[in-house]
Amino acid sequence: MSSLLTNSSAMTALQTLRTVSSNMATTQNRISTGYRVATASDNSAYWSIATTMRSDNEALSAVSDALGLGAATVDTMYTALTSVVGDNKSGLTALKAKLVAAREPGVDRGKIQAEVKAIQDDLKNTSDLAVFNGENWLSVDSTVAGYNATKSVVSSFSRVGGTVGIKTIDVDTSKIKLYDAAGGTPAGIMDKQRTGPGATTGSVATIDISTLTDSAADQKKLDDYISMVDSALGDVTQASANLGAVKTRIDSNSNFVKSLRDAISRGVGQLVDADMNAESTRLQALQVQQQLGIQALSIANSGSQSILSLFRG
Repeated sequence: MSSLLTNSSAMTALQTLRTVSSNMATTQNRISTGYRVATASDNSAYWSIATTMRSDNEALSAVSDALGLGAATVDTMYTALTSVVGDNKSGLTALKAKLVAAREPGVDRGKIQAEVKAIQDDLKNTSDLAVFNGENWLSVDSTVAGYNATKSVVSSFSRVGGTVGIKTIDVDTSKIKLYDAAGGTPAGIMDKQRTGPGATTGSVATIDISTLTDSAADQKKLDDYISMVDSALGDVTQASANLGAVKTRIDSNSNFVKSLRDAISRGVGQLVDADMNAESTRLQALQVQQQLGIQALSIANSGSQSILSLFRG
């Protein structure tokens, strides 16, 4: 039945055209934004997961920055400790060599003391200069308000269910400090009072051989000084080993956090990113459907014009 009041064909064509236009708008939005799920209305579950993971990824970015800062601080202290260990010209290694040389009978110990003092001053200067971002773990004053011997480096951020966890890598600086202006307990490696095998007591920082002679008692005191320096060298070596282990751990965590951030980004992309190949193909198909819909509506509307011909004389 043909009717001027109800054009069923035009209504069907129009409904189809509306559906095609809606699908085209969705596809064009995906292509322009790059997202399959751009808002909660697109897919509330995936959008919620993606939003949370993006937030966690930013927290991991902060962890990565903290690890970088921690690595730089540890590296500064590690470099200073390595310098304190020294070689044949500087550091504790050279100091021990000077004291062994002073053991030789008839040697001018006053001149050797000048070299010893120079090395002692250099050790203190190296410790004082080991500063990064206002932090110095080697030359401290334990009486300063707010002083804390335990230094923490943020190492990880995790979420299990609704529980957020933050972990740190802790460094006990009381075991690596070289000088403590307050003479804290424990004292710094260089400040520490040591007793040699011959019962001489003193610290590496205060060794003075300028008045020693070739007497048996003074020779024994020299042996004690050599023993003190050797003991301090062992402590500094151990401190370097401890910091080296922390440095390795920080580097490992830093690499893992970077890899984890990449993995999370890929995971979020799998949830919400649009497949541009599929969307471009879908857009071309919808454009053809839209053209056909327009053509079908045009044909359906032309039917009403055909009815008028029936009434012409």
